Amino acid sequence: MYGEDETQQTAPIAEGEEYEVKIEDVGKEGDGITRVQGFVVFVPDTKVGEEVKIRITSVRRRFAFAEKI
Repeated sequence: MYGEDETQQTAPIAEGEEYEVKIEDVGKEGDGITRVQGFVVFVPDTKVGEEVKIRITSVRRRFAFAEKI
């Protein structure tokens, strides 16, 4: 799972990549949360249980943001 090995420096995803995912949870700001290869991705305007296609818009060290497409 991503994040368990603190020596890992790069995210398993990159900006512009597209994935089909299922929203698993909701963050404190109301964004949907999913995981891609164990890496947390926040997706605005989604609900728990929704299956959506996303495009990664921003990648940080421990999480990423995506848009629903």
